[in-house]
Amino acid sequence: MERTLSIIKPDGVQKNVIGEVVKRFETEGIKIAAMKMIQLSKIQAQGFYEVHKERPFFDSLTDFMTSGPIVVMVLEGDDVIARNRKLMGATNFKDAEEGTIRKDYATDIEKNVVHGSDAPETAAFEIAYFFNGLEIQNR
Repeated sequence: MERTLSIIKPDGVQKNVIGEVVKRFETEGIKIAAMKMIQLSKIQAQGFYEVHKERPFFDSLTDFMTSGPIVVMVLEGDDVIARNRKLMGATNFKDAEEGTIRKDYATDIEKNVVHGSDAPETAAFEIAYFFNGLEIQNR
């Protein structure tokens, strides 16, 4: 059983698509092992996106991620990292397949509604960044 982190970004929360995103996971047989809504500080966002600190979009990304509440989730299931990434669609919503979350709800490359871990190592770091072991259900 694999786990991954999913984030509904501030634009997704503002658009009231939390339920729609969760429904897509559940429809695909992906289980939610943990979920909470939080508001990141600039320092917390910078820590989470540290891997991108040298990239030109780092400041705008961390500003955006602190602009409103986010919903963080631990998703669980067989091959869940790949399955979640397929449901999300390409980072650039213009390149995303029809019926994906980003194609349906994103407005630009940064405001693309969701984030998902890209590898098991990334998932382990990202899950631990937001959740302690007591908050994650073993289902």
